[in-house]
Amino acid sequence: MTGNDRMVIGSCHQLASGDAIEAFRGNSLVHRGPVTDTLPDQGLFWILDTLTGSRRLLDISGLEVVRIAPQYREVRVDA
Repeated sequence: MTGNDRMVIGSCHQLASGDAIEAFRGNSLVHRGPVTDTLPDQGLFWILDTLTGSRRLLDISGLEVVRIAPQYREVRVDA
């Protein structure tokens, strides 16, 4: 995957710890960060959200999830 590639994720089975993702609700970016754990059979996964600096449990059914370039694994929280 090159730095500009984005892959839409349709199932938690496609996610693994360390994958960098963005999650959208409609056209709004609501979460971004690395996946830390998954519960694929329940459609749930955790990320370390770089937008808020907190760990989040996300339900893939309510979001459009996109795998992004790995530089977004770093936590960046503006003061």
